[in-house]
Amino acid sequence: MTGRRRRRAERPTRGAVVTGAVTAGVAGAAALGLLLAGCGGDGQDTGREQAADPSSSAPASASPSPSRSYALSKPPRAVPAVREHTAARGPGWRPAEDSRVLVRDDGLADEGRLLAGELGIDYGGDADARAGDVELDVAGGGPAESYTMTVRDGRVRITGADEAGAFYGTRTVKQSVRAQGRVPEGTVKDRPAKPQRGLMLDNARKPFTARWIEDRLREAADLKLNQFGLHFSDDQAFRIESDDHPEIVSEDALSKDEVRRILRLADSLHITVVPEIDSPGHLGAVIDAYPDLQLRDASGRATRGAIDIGNPASARLIDSLLREYAELFPGRSWHLGGDEYQALVKSDPEASYPRLAALARERYGADATVQDLATAWLNDRQETVEKAGKTTVKVWNDGLHPDGAVRPNRDREVEYWTGKEIGAREPREYLDDDWKVVNLNDEYLYYVLGEPNTFRYPTGRRIYEEWSPLVLRGTQPVPARYDDQILGGVFAIWCDQAEAQTPEQIATAIRLPLAALAQRVWDTERPLTWDQFAARARAVR
Repeated sequence: MTGRRRRRAERPTRGAVVTGAVTAGVAGAAALGLLLAGCGGDGQDTGREQAADPSSSAPASASPSPSRSYALSKPPRAVPAVREHTAARGPGWRPAEDSRVLVRDDGLADEGRLLAGELGIDYGGDADARAGDVELDVAGGGPAESYTMTVRDGRVRITGADEAGAFYGTRTVKQSVRAQGRVPEGTVKDRPAKPQRGLMLDNARKPFTARWIEDRLREAADLKLNQFGLHFSDDQAFRIESDDHPEIVSEDALSKDEVRRILRLADSLHITVVPEIDSPGHLGAVIDAYPDLQLRDASGRATRGAIDIGNPASARLIDSLLREYAELFPGRSWHLGGDEYQALVKSDPEASYPRLAALARERYGADATVQDLATAWLNDRQETVEKAGKTTVKVWNDGLHPDGAVRPNRDREVEYWTGKEIGAREPREYLDDDWKVVNLNDEYLYYVLGEPNTFRYPTGRRIYEEWSPLVLRGTQPVPARYDDQILGGVFAIWCDQAEAQTPEQIATAIRLPLAALAQRVWDTERPLTWDQFAARARAVR
């Protein structure tokens, strides 16, 4: 997730979009002169963000650098808030006409050019540093994705443990300049609490343009999120161009060239894209083109969205799709889905689907059930994507079945969501069985269009004040001893009632919830009140 990446000669930049806004903020702050030079807070920060408060996650130094000209600095304004700040006295740094971004590691050239464009200053490559410059470097040795930023003598120096860490330091600079016109004097040491911090989009039920997705990637990167899930196949539609199976592709699908452009941007922003072809359920769009593969019960009734896992042709078709899209998405991550296979929600699956039950007994023994066929199906699909080079494989928690004659492959991650599902297993069952879990608690992290089935649009306040990675189901956390097994959290946009909101309305509505998620997975503490945090989140955009 966080290793050094193969850099590209070109990358999309956002300088043209944000430079005017950032430099306008700089001009406004400059008018305040030295009054703001030592002030890095929001003007109302309390608790941990006050430099004098010893309980702060960004504590002040006991021995600030000597100067009587400036107030003791406060932490830079950023979302998520920096975790540690050693205060100092000095003017801080703000972009000037002769400022440059310099790099001391060739792998950071793209990051340097991006920041220079965003701040409206020059990119100077590996030139000798002078006052007014920002330097980027990679030192290694620290926690993954961590960085140290020192502001002193009119310069900024960012040193990342890896390229991602250095990039996140540039996000802090950008946000601080946008919010307050400068970066305060002092030293920041910052690192994420959780390795997976993400946004997921249901692009199957509702089409989104490549440009809309790219805008969300840029916003996510500024919040130091590092994962983007793309759910592009479901009962309603299949939304990416296919060379091998064009018959399954729906209208308004993304072209493969558009997907490649999205992937290039994501890579440049240190975001891992996790594609998902959900199976053996949620395959309605694929089955529409292959009706003979539809699962039918004992009376011959079709089971919506469910493919016949007893038919060898079903596996051949889905494996063909997995191989095609594994090539399109070159990253190491893949989501197999596995949730809500309708054969397993029946009160008696063996009576409802006697042919599947007989096949299970034939393959796996007299006590085998339809559940064993479903588990074997996911195991086989995992083998397919692993042969295609995928090493991080995810499934939804209700696709992971306990006991049985067939056991699920252990080398996978569980994305837990089922807070509202009757009969769903509790999170502790997975944790006690030593699974690694990612939090997608549907009480807080599911943005479901139209709010069907008792869903309510999540708010930033609820996420910020009530949720943490330990709150996997409902509103109660699991014991802290499980913390290391919980890899992070993902905010999911599901488009069940696709016409309920426009893409623009969705983009606006998720901004504060996404910022709140970003804070709680970067640092599980709350350094500000909600009102202060919301004001800051608006200011740094």
